[in-house]
Amino acid sequence: MKALHISEAVVRRMPIYLRYLNEMKQAQIATVSSQELGKRLNLNPAQIRKDLAYFGEFGKKGIGYDISYLIQKIRQILKLDQIIHVALIGAGNLGQALSNYNKYLKDNMQITAIFDNAPQKVNTKIHHLSVEPLNVLKQRVKELDIRVGIITVPQHEAQSVADLLVEAGIEAILNFAPAIIHVPDHVRIHHADFTAELYSLAYYLEDEE
Repeated sequence: MKALHISEAVVRRMPIYLRYLNEMKQAQIATVSSQELGKRLNLNPAQIRKDLAYFGEFGKKGIGYDISYLIQKIRQILKLDQIIHVALIGAGNLGQALSNYNKYLKDNMQITAIFDNAPQKVNTKIHHLSVEPLNVLKQRVKELDIRVGIITVPQHEAQSVADLLVEAGIEAILNFAPAIIHVPDHVRIHHADFTAELYSLAYYLEDEE
């Protein structure tokens, strides 16, 4: 599987498929066709079949996909069949919201440590986690086998925090700070840019007369 070049667009569609399949399983639906998935998700059924075919043959002609089996396979593709520990850096409003949301997640990707350098935040509790100072991040990443970092610090601190995460051995970063961050090629980074998303939505608004 790793020998193939899988585009980012394909990888980003996998969680969408997984979410919808989980909803169908909760509704006690056993099988689904690519046509039905395409209709529900507003995607071309051929694209769905092609996406899944990168990773194996999961469907049966005339029957479709067994939902429980496909959920299992997509979780394996996304590595959600293993525990993935996540560190969150920045215990401000957004960081607290993400940490509190974390307690409702049932998947194996979980925020297991929170860091902040503000003295008034260190040792405070968010859900069941105590906020720790940044100077112990490297040690805690190793102790907890943390592989992913989430950055929710102010713009001017984002690059230094990313550098610290890279030095600690983090493999992937989700950046919520409004800043372009540079990391080595072996570290994957995704930017969650609220401003850019809002501005792109504005393009589709009708012009006022």
